[in-house]
Amino acid sequence: MAAGSSCAAFAVGALLPLLPYLLGASSVVWSVLVAGVGLAVTGAFVSRFTGRPAWLSGSRQLALGALAAGITFLVGHLVGSVS
Repeated sequence: MAAGSSCAAFAVGALLPLLPYLLGASSVVWSVLVAGVGLAVTGAFVSRFTGRPAWLSGSRQLALGALAAGITFLVGHLVGSVS
């Protein structure tokens, strides 16, 4: 059960940044915006279980997601994957 839930959560999370491209967008801006909103909403939702303020959890999740994306970009740049 937990494995199936985890798989579904990862699939939905991975689909969010791709959704603008599937709908015809050609700019990365839309992908970044959709992913950012998804991260913030997810963080705010988690606050219902932690007792923290929604804005704090949403901001934290957004910051951690941005940090992860930045590190991923940096590693890609260092190994020559970024043009």
